[in-house]
This record gives sequence, C-alpha cells and structure tokens, in this order.
Amino acid sequence: MTKMIRSLFASLLALSSLLALAPAQAASAGPAWDKFPTERMSDMSALQNGAKLFANYCLNCHAAGFMRYNRLRDIGLTEQQIKDNLIFTGVKVGETMKVALDAKDARDWFGAAPPDLTLVARSRADASKGSGADYLYTYLRSYYRDETKATGWNNRAFPDVAMPHALWQLQGQQRAVFVDEKDPHDAAKTVHVFKGYEAITPGTLSQAEYNIAVADLVAFMQWMGEPNQAARARLGVWVLIFLALFTVIAWRLNAAFWKDVK
Repeated sequence: MTKMIRSLFASLLALSSLLALAPAQAASAGPAWDKFPTERMSDMSALQNGAKLFANYCLNCHAAGFMRYNRLRDIGLTEQQIKDNLIFTGVKVGETMKVALDAKDARDWFGAAPPDLTLVARSRADASKGSGADYLYTYLRSYYRDETKATGWNNRAFPDVAMPHALWQLQGQQRAVFVDEKDPHDAAKTVHVFKGYEAITPGTLSQAEYNIAVADLVAFMQWMGEPNQAARARLGVWVLIFLALFTVIAWRLNAAFWKDVK
C-alpha cells in the first residue's frame, strides 16, 4: 500500500511538472527578445513621455483599470498637467484609466477584446528569454506589413497578432524579409529564415528616435505594474545597511557577554 501511494505521488509530481513547463515552453518559441534599456526607468522625463504615449496611443482601446490618473503625480506630474494633457474623456483625475470601447465591438473588429495593460509588463516575463519589459520593447518594434492578415499587420514577436500597429505613424511602415534556405539538419527540407526589415514608408520619427519613444512607453508600463518598485528598492538598501550594522553590534555584544565565561 505504501509503495502504491509513493508511486501515485511520484506520478502526480511528474505530471504537475510537465504542466508547469508547457506554458513556459510555448512562450519561449519565436525570436529572441531585445534588451530593454533599463536606465529609462530612473528618468522622470522618460516616464512622463511614456505616460503621454500611453494616453495617446494605447488608452483608446486598452484600459489600465488598476491605475488611477492621480497616481501619475509619483512621476512628477501635477494634477493640472494630468488633466490638461492626459485625460481626453472628461473623467476626474482620481478615477481609473478605463476606456469607452465596448468589449463586444472589440471582438467583432479585432477578433478579441484588448487586454487590460496595468500588469502587462509583469505578466509577460519569460525566464528563458527575458523580462516583460524586454518582451514589450521587442514587440512594439517588430510589426511589419502583411496583406494576408485582416488588419494588414503581423508581428514577429507575436505571430498572427490581432492588434494592428498603433504606432505606425511614428515608426513608418516596414516589411519583413524572409528567405527560404536549406534546413541545416535535413538537406531535403527548406526553412523560412528571417533576414531583417525593409522600409516601405518613413514615419515621423527616425529609427533611433522611435526606439527611444518605445523605451519610454515600456518604462511607463513597467512602472505602472509596480509604482512602488523604486521606493521598495531604496528601502531595501537601507534595510541591508541596518542588518549589517546590527550584525556587528550583536556580534560585539555577544562577545562582551561571554568573555568572562570559562
């Protein structure tokens, strides 16, 4: 009986491990992710620019239902600046970032309702490929024209994506160049190899400027997922300093108590 229980427990443990690995393996498919420039997270002007881009290009369809407009005071904006530059629907500064887009209409137009973006930078992390910020930074720079798709757009980081390229006027239009080559593991087969992007029409920003704009937008979404992250990191440093000092004091106090004990 004991052997049977152990065998069943081992089988369940193996099955749970396989189920846990399956989503991670699926998420790991596709091209490698580019590294998000993390220095943008500590730049207030970058976060403010990211908030402006988010309000203008993302908040039309995607909500951030767990973030209030007045929380943007933490990145250096006043309530008046928030009201004048980031709110276009007449809602109050203390309300959450919701959208008027009906979920049913979104499913009819795009095939799926746009997800809430409050925690997207945290939810998209992949241990084998990088952080959620790395994914978003790659995704927003990987759109290309594909006339076989209903929206006319495709994305290398998210193949067959339902969302059209919201930032195309900034980036311009590009096509992906693929070449058929022999499979290095089987000479009888060919593989579709990505060779890069080819510009079709320019955008209002240069490629370098667009990369910076995307980095600012991603920095804001990363901040939005955990607004207290910077404060928590600063507090952690002080906690470690306190623990180091307390360890020295406790060590010397222990030595003083036991010095006369033979």
